[in-house]
Amino acid sequence: GSLKRAAKYLEDGAVSWVREKSCVNCHTTGTYLAERSAWTKQFGQPSAEVHADFVGSVPKQVAQVKESEGGGHRHYPDTFYSVWRSLGLAEWDKHRSAQTTEPTDRSLRDLFEHQSANGSFVSHGEVEIPHITTDFELTLQAARAITAAPGWLAGLNDEALLARVAKLKGWLRTAPPKNDFDRVLKLQLAHYLPELVSQSERDAALTLLSSLQHADGGWSTRDFSPVDDWHFEMSPAVLNLIKNLPDAAKPESDAYMTAFATVLLRQSKVPVADVRIQRSLAWLRREQRESGRWWMHSLYRGNYHYITYMATAQALKAFDLCGELSVVSTD
Repeated sequence: GSLKRAAKYLEDGAVSWVREKSCVNCHTTGTYLAERSAWTKQFGQPSAEVHADFVGSVPKQVAQVKESEGGGHRHYPDTFYSVWRSLGLAEWDKHRSAQTTEPTDRSLRDLFEHQSANGSFVSHGEVEIPHITTDFELTLQAARAITAAPGWLAGLNDEALLARVAKLKGWLRTAPPKNDFDRVLKLQLAHYLPELVSQSERDAALTLLSSLQHADGGWSTRDFSPVDDWHFEMSPAVLNLIKNLPDAAKPESDAYMTAFATVLLRQSKVPVADVRIQRSLAWLRREQRESGRWWMHSLYRGNYHYITYMATAQALKAFDLCGELSVVSTD
């Protein structure tokens, strides 16, 4: 019932985005393609229309991208767009074709044209919490994309690309965390590329994540960074929005971070029976709306609450990783 409604909410949102906007968006279609194909057994086929939109947005030819500079920051234009498109296509191939298709390969090659000299992927400009926050988060999504694409890394023999992959790994291994969000993201990096995260780093990240769980069983995204330090460029509008939320002084639990923390715990092999997970699942069950979604106030704009979409996708992923999607039938 309720998990099916959540899946329908994701479906409707992604399809309407493609029809109205037709652009890859990390808060709706990017999130949809990154997660939805894993649940084909439970919720039926993912949208071929959304997939086709992504395929159509891959450059026909992989060409060098020109680095630009603004406000003293060097970056490649449309980096987050290239990362999220590649991730969605890679995950689709992983669950749908079991081999990396030509458009996905082209997208991944284009992705590396957006890599900065130090090996990272830099999201420039407006912060959009989450998914366009720290460089570590975006670079981690790039790492997820190349590990998701079936056989892509193993079959790579292009010297220049191999060097770029090595740079990516080197940066992820050594980059100093910007905030506690980056620190707990080490748990996700350890899930995708275990060799990059030491046991002591994992232990520290797990301890930190656990310490930030609220008494009600949830977590708050805003506990993971000082407001003005999510990004090297924070607009006054975003700062004012977050600082003026009614619970600004003591942020309440929110759906995105509660679901995401549960995903991180499960990706770190914490058993489902663990009290931290049981309390977070109880919070998620309590907070789901009639519509199927998990509502949440946007942390970067006061009108469109895209974070509700991402929170709903993460909640489904959390329930999936806790073995609770298997009880959903597709009839």
